[in-house]
Amino acid sequence: MSARSWQQNRKAKMSVALGVLLLALTTLTLTVVTRLPEEWGISAGFAQLLAMATGAIGLGNGLVQFLSWWRKRGAATAAPTSADVATAKDILGGLVTQQWRDETVLRSLCDPEPMPLPWHSAGRRELADRPEIIAKGTVAFPGLDVHIADMARNFRALRSRRLVILGGPGTGKTTLAVQLVLELLRTREPDEPVPVLLSAARWDDRVYQRLQDWLAASLAMDYPALRAEDLGVDMPETLVARGEVLPVIDGLDELPDTARADMLNALNRSMYETDQLILTCRTEQFAESVEEIGDVLTAAAVIEPQPMSPAAAADYLEACLPPRPHSVWPHVLEELRKGTVPALSEVTSTSLGLWLVRATYIAPRVDPSPLLELGRAGAAELHDHLCDQLIPALVSTRTPADGPPQPFRPQHRWTPEQVDRWLTYLSRQLARNGMHDVAWWHLARYTSSRTVRIGAAIAIGAAVWLAFGLLTGEPRLGAMIGLFSALVAETLIGSWFTESPGHADFHLRGRLAELLPALRDGLIVGALGAIVGWLMPYASRTPEFAPTSSAQIGLLSFVGYVALLSLIRWVESPTADLTARSPRSTWQADRNLTAIRILGGLVVGLATTSVLLYSALPLAMTIVVGLVLGLLFGLVLGRHHAWLAYKLTVPRLATKGMLPLRAMDFLDDAHRLGLLRTEGPYYQFRHVELQQHLARERVGSPGGGA
Repeated sequence: MSARSWQQNRKAKMSVALGVLLLALTTLTLTVVTRLPEEWGISAGFAQLLAMATGAIGLGNGLVQFLSWWRKRGAATAAPTSADVATAKDILGGLVTQQWRDETVLRSLCDPEPMPLPWHSAGRRELADRPEIIAKGTVAFPGLDVHIADMARNFRALRSRRLVILGGPGTGKTTLAVQLVLELLRTREPDEPVPVLLSAARWDDRVYQRLQDWLAASLAMDYPALRAEDLGVDMPETLVARGEVLPVIDGLDELPDTARADMLNALNRSMYETDQLILTCRTEQFAESVEEIGDVLTAAAVIEPQPMSPAAAADYLEACLPPRPHSVWPHVLEELRKGTVPALSEVTSTSLGLWLVRATYIAPRVDPSPLLELGRAGAAELHDHLCDQLIPALVSTRTPADGPPQPFRPQHRWTPEQVDRWLTYLSRQLARNGMHDVAWWHLARYTSSRTVRIGAAIAIGAAVWLAFGLLTGEPRLGAMIGLFSALVAETLIGSWFTESPGHADFHLRGRLAELLPALRDGLIVGALGAIVGWLMPYASRTPEFAPTSSAQIGLLSFVGYVALLSLIRWVESPTADLTARSPRSTWQADRNLTAIRILGGLVVGLATTSVLLYSALPLAMTIVVGLVLGLLFGLVLGRHHAWLAYKLTVPRLATKGMLPLRAMDFLDDAHRLGLLRTEGPYYQFRHVELQQHLARERVGSPGGGA
């Protein structure tokens, strides 16, 4: 039995076991309720209906999943065809291209042209494998200022097509990786793998022992279109297993020392002879890892940049100047070419330094005289000055559009002080937790959730108290049930703050037929509920109520299963025409899933109201009880509550000044400003150096002790 089949088998059996347990608990509850003192004034009729319907839905759901697994266990799974794989590769290639072309525009990587950083084979031979293993004849990547198209050709000429991009801080390793991804995609032949850029910080080798396992999980998370049913079963795993994905792993240096060495070991253990790979890392950290494991990355060419000459840096900056630059610029460029401003020469020898100068002094068209003064001081001092000026410069030059929103300009107005304060808070949280990804669902983990959990549990308990108090006319019973509900809710809500986001797909074309099995399964659950409802009066020695009880519980079971469980499963199934997953789309998807869950709960509430009206209870009472219980079911049920946790957390952070109330809008605008970048559903600081600069303690700065 395969690992996947074993997991499905275990899940199906657990569903049945949980269903039996739920039915047993509801039966026990009925036994207690029916023996309450008569002076409490409750017939327990509604409690019986609700409890038995809940138990029938739980048991029916388990049986349906078990039967589904039983039907499929002996059937052979159709292997994906070559056409399926080719279609999936085209979809993946299109999504990756869309994702990184947008990032290229936001980062101004090719405006006016790629930065002229020369790359060459690493001079330290101990960092690379033997030349004859890397390439036929002479090792590629000579010390020339090659075009990105030449770089892609050199990469394809390698025996195993494995490349390590080294360099110091801010030397353009990620920039080169992005440009290589786009060029390889642009010129990709049908039989070539699809390059996918991933952050090394996302790989936890304690969870994923092999590169292939992590790569498949990342594809499923970042590109849910690959999990569409019409592409076949387990398409992300299939693409990875067949070597149809070229992983471009960025930022090995961002991992702790031991983790870097472990990842390098895992890469060597995981890769087959024909597996391709591109890896970026700082030179010093890569050398330390190689020394620690006593081995290099097998069959990989290793390249590193040559420092940009002052003349080349001056030429690039001059090309970026507007037609009528500030009058001081010619003097700055002249001094840079002469080498009389050593700090400026050192800073602009890297792509990060060039970008900082361009963003802080060229784009806002301000007086560049400080570059002359600080250019004769220390490089660290000039670098810190540029980082300090970066946020005010970007906020002033990239203002929101007055008309319709534009794709590469922020959509809201923020002051430089606000942007600085909120990004400082995020950078310190990342440093404190040893992380590099800003995930919107992780915001709920940055502060204690105890107060919110207790408050939400009290609210839920009060709502249940109100509903049962109105229904029974006995506040004491309502208080008991409300207290029990509050305790259960507090336990369930605790997991909301650690859950990952879910995905809701509302595409209808060609998918309506998928609802037919849900209706079929709903009829099975409804029939089970009818049987339970028929037997219940006999157990309580009131057989004359069997037909009514059977009809009511059967109806509630059918509606509850279809509206809550089947509908949620249906919308969680992705389609092949989804766009690349971004932080914003992930946030919206989980919000939509929450809305669907609440809608399903309200449908169940309306069904409950109908049953209560049939029982001749007052109209106003039945409406309140049905809506309250339906809303609570919709909120509490399900496995994805990241959006709810976000909505419960952000107001508390906003009151402390750590983040704005519109946190997602701010993160999205920080990306549009060029301060953050996106990788799948995550935000990341565009440059680790900026994150480290903001994370340093500042006297009296907000968030320092958060």
